[in-house]
Amino acid sequence: MSIKKDKRERNTLLFKRFKLAALVIFVLSILVACSATSEKTDSEKKEDTDSTNNELVYASAKDINDMNPHLYTGSMPAQGMVYESLVENMEDGIKPLLAESWEISEDGKVYTFHLRKDVKFHDGEPFNAEAVKKNIEAVQNNAEKHAWIKLSTKIESVNVVDEFTVELVLSETYYPTLVELSMTRPYVFISPKDFKNGETKDGVNGFNGTGPYILTEHKTDQYATFEANENYWDGPPEINKITSKVLPAGETTFLALQKGEVNFVFTDDRGADSLDVKAMNQLVDSGDYQLVRSEPMNTKMIVANSSKSDNPVSETAVREAIWYSIDRKTISEDILNGTETIAQTLFSPNVNYADVDLKKRDFDLEKAKQILEEADWKLEGGADIRTKDGKKLAMKLYYDSNSSSQKTQAEFIQASAKEIGLQLEIIGEESTSIANRRSSGDYDLLFNQTWGLAYDPQSTIAAFISEASYLHTTSGIAKADELYKKIEEVMVSTDEETRKSLYADILTIVHEEAVFIPISNGSVTVVAPKGLKGISFKQTQFELPFEQMHFE
Repeated sequence: MSIKKDKRERNTLLFKRFKLAALVIFVLSILVACSATSEKTDSEKKEDTDSTNNELVYASAKDINDMNPHLYTGSMPAQGMVYESLVENMEDGIKPLLAESWEISEDGKVYTFHLRKDVKFHDGEPFNAEAVKKNIEAVQNNAEKHAWIKLSTKIESVNVVDEFTVELVLSETYYPTLVELSMTRPYVFISPKDFKNGETKDGVNGFNGTGPYILTEHKTDQYATFEANENYWDGPPEINKITSKVLPAGETTFLALQKGEVNFVFTDDRGADSLDVKAMNQLVDSGDYQLVRSEPMNTKMIVANSSKSDNPVSETAVREAIWYSIDRKTISEDILNGTETIAQTLFSPNVNYADVDLKKRDFDLEKAKQILEEADWKLEGGADIRTKDGKKLAMKLYYDSNSSSQKTQAEFIQASAKEIGLQLEIIGEESTSIANRRSSGDYDLLFNQTWGLAYDPQSTIAAFISEASYLHTTSGIAKADELYKKIEEVMVSTDEETRKSLYADILTIVHEEAVFIPISNGSVTVVAPKGLKGISFKQTQFELPFEQMHFE
């Protein structure tokens, strides 16, 4: 408190000196203004104020990248402003969006959607059944890229019934169909005029969606500007302009907020915050900003590569020992400052079908050491690192270099690993590089997170068998074949009790094998100007409904 008091006193003295200098400048400016040939009218001044008050500039640690909504390199919050899906996943279930209504056939294989008739793409092209057909077929024509989405393997055909009615035919019943159609990508719609040779898999010519904002300018690794869609079918949003400004997370973003260069930050689609909790609280204490946090939406975890047979990580005992060696309480309370809660399982119990009785593995270094000893990983001759058959107990952990909290967690986990005789090398890389490692299998351990409340458990679990996601994580376990069979069964199950039983079996298998090592349950955090209202969250954790926001 005394440091803060001294700082306030110094600031007061500086402020008095500043006021004297400012008074001189003010008088001179009045004289200059009086000599000018004209002054701004009151309405012009109001326009300036309104324009400033109706803009949001948010900091992002990465560029928006390729905004093609049928691929996966683009920023999901940015894509969420520009593109829309047929239906929307809300807290109380699936709701209409570009489709006003729909029917599902008795056998669950045919979905008939009745489209809104008042929607146009940003380039003026009509949104209709033909546009829906072209977009969904473009996604399907890049099947390998979308194999992680089980719906992509079930769509048999897309048929135009009339101008505003479209029919989706599946090869078999698939209960998460509407949920997967509501995701940020890939089943969203871009103007057919933007297609290249009738496709989107090799790039697009523009980024014209139907959403509330239009991408108007993009300078790679600098900024991207989105302006309100004045012809938006649900009425133009009140925030006129949104800019995504690329800034390094941490001190640079904090200073930019203090200087007014940006005025909004939020948890991005890497699951990382641009500011640490101390900086957030300092901004809130200034009285200029507010902090809004969602309910828990995902699980932050360490993913282990069970298929890497030449590395100790392929052993269940080693993975379980790592699990016991992680002090989640300290991570949650001290490193994350209580912003995230302790996670004991892959999904928190509030996720559908995830309230399963699973063995609890609390922080216990002695238990971790015991497990390693029983698995013949020994500390020989006073060594610090365990060995087995002449091989060291050593591996690498990859974390997102743009996330200060991940780095701190990695260092903390590294220290605990050393306590149990495990040599853990930590390596920071860009999130895209880590995603590539996950797909290729070029990793031992890496930080990751579940898809989130709206997508789970089905999306994360479907990714267990996808080469683009978690195939390398799950393929090395003893019950891999049984796991994959149950995943296939649960996705086509029409009986609720059967589905519950299958999900319980799936979650039990991966829990016992310790391939997904949970750390914390995360939320989406927003730091915004004090006067900004209408801040809320979607079930899809990577999007924010900017169109609902407005200034007082």
